[in-house]
Amino acid sequence: MIKGVVEAGCDEAGRGPLAGSVFAAAVILPQDFSCELLNDSKQLTEKQRYALRPLIEREAIAWAVVEVTAQEIDCINILQASITGMQRALDQLSVRPQHILVDGNKWRPYVPEGEMMAIQADTIVHGDATYMSIAAASVLAKTYRDDYMLRLHEEYPQYGWADNKGYPTKQHYEALRQFGPTPYHRKSFNLKLD
Repeated sequence: MIKGVVEAGCDEAGRGPLAGSVFAAAVILPQDFSCELLNDSKQLTEKQRYALRPLIEREAIAWAVVEVTAQEIDCINILQASITGMQRALDQLSVRPQHILVDGNKWRPYVPEGEMMAIQADTIVHGDATYMSIAAASVLAKTYRDDYMLRLHEEYPQYGWADNKGYPTKQHYEALRQFGPTPYHRKSFNLKLD
């Protein structure tokens, strides 16, 4: 965190699943924000993530979560969909950041609408375990995506999305072979249908 600079952390959830949207979040935390529990969402229990979400939403200076659908993922690929999602989340922030921290090692210049220059950004591998704002974005993206997959599970319970969240599990592949893909499946992914 750079003192005196408005910094947004960005992360996404759902790059690996065979089905469902990818969700991306951007979060600007106060400079003095502190929370011992906050960490990479993958290191937290489901209960901890859902306990942290209202705290993040209440304490953040600004936050946003966006969805990029399976159809869009199929059109532009999952990496571009993840970056696009994080940049759309930045677009939704009520406060414009001066610096961006991105979980991962890929990014493309982000030029906000009406601006001439890209906002400086740093990519950090495992940034969600290093920077609070990225960890907060990770928690929001993950919990909003999990909520979404639970809604899809009600529509297509045979795929086990309440448990596997669309990830490639044995049960998910077996359901794909038996019932075929749904409109929520990523057709550009290897669904092992043959």
